[in-house]
Amino acid sequence: MSTSIEINKVRRRIMRSLTKNVGSSGVKLPFDADPLSVKRILVSRPNSRLGNLLLLSPLIQEINTVFPNAKVDLFVRSGLIPIIYKNYDAIGRDIRLPKKPFKELLKYLKVWISLRRYQYDLAVNVDKNSSSGRLSVKFSRSGYKFYGDEFDGGATPDEIWHMAKSPVYAFRSCLSNNILKKADAEVATMDLKLNSEELAIGKELVESVSGNSVPTIAIYTFATGNKCYSVSWWADFYSKLKEAFPEYNIVEVLPFENVSQIQFQAPHYYSRDIREMGAFISNTVVFITADCGIMHLASAVNTPTVGLFSVTNIEKYKPYNPGSMAFDTKKVSNDTIIENVKRLVEGLKKVN
Repeated sequence: MSTSIEINKVRRRIMRSLTKNVGSSGVKLPFDADPLSVKRILVSRPNSRLGNLLLLSPLIQEINTVFPNAKVDLFVRSGLIPIIYKNYDAIGRDIRLPKKPFKELLKYLKVWISLRRYQYDLAVNVDKNSSSGRLSVKFSRSGYKFYGDEFDGGATPDEIWHMAKSPVYAFRSCLSNNILKKADAEVATMDLKLNSEELAIGKELVESVSGNSVPTIAIYTFATGNKCYSVSWWADFYSKLKEAFPEYNIVEVLPFENVSQIQFQAPHYYSRDIREMGAFISNTVVFITADCGIMHLASAVNTPTVGLFSVTNIEKYKPYNPGSMAFDTKKVSNDTIIENVKRLVEGLKKVN
């Protein structure tokens, strides 16, 4: 293991021990204000992963529904916010921590100081276990501060523990009953909010890569660490997928690393543009992938997504949009997965 990884592990342990009690003492009254009077809210999610930032979109939509006049400032550790939330009118400031604070200490301190720029009506920490999240809410100039551990999810349905839902339910728990009347009963799905021009470009790209206008199934064979399936696993799955869908195009969406677990056997598409990738995926019939950020991107453009899991918690991270499904590949065979994909595609044909 590299020295930098070891240092980061030690840093996280120290920070968590120092901040575990930040904001945890005392009982907070529910936030109660005229929803139309709320002008600025801080949402803290100091994380850089694409999936985690996309999973915030149901919370952003919820806030916009409850507080329609509010701007949402996002405290993150990524440059993806202006890209992911390009078409969200509610987004205000993108308060961005550098990824390597020890190498950019001055910039790191300036970002923290910038938190004091505005007075907030409400400051919300999304992940109660995030030391930076807790500190940012504590440091903010907010009349009401929600740290996340005030929410007791133990008595609620297991389904809310999906990472797209739990921040919304936690947010609702800090609101008064009077404000909750404004909230939607159902938690919104993730949404990249692609516009018509982006969707049209995606359609052209799919037809260009596949060479025709036949319906297309897309696969994504990469994932980080032990979430990534082997070349032999994908060789078997890809062979069976082609056999099951002879009348469909099968194309591979490549990762930023430009690698392929099927050795580039299928027509493939490569881009480093997140929104263009989303538009491409939105014009495919089904997207099949291991658990990764691109899986959540497919959900966010409302393409039926088949999530392949072998390490992480399915209920917490499975694709979160209608028509999607997830499988524990340690318990389910490739043949069973293919049969379920066939039923999914047949169902989609009937709807369309």
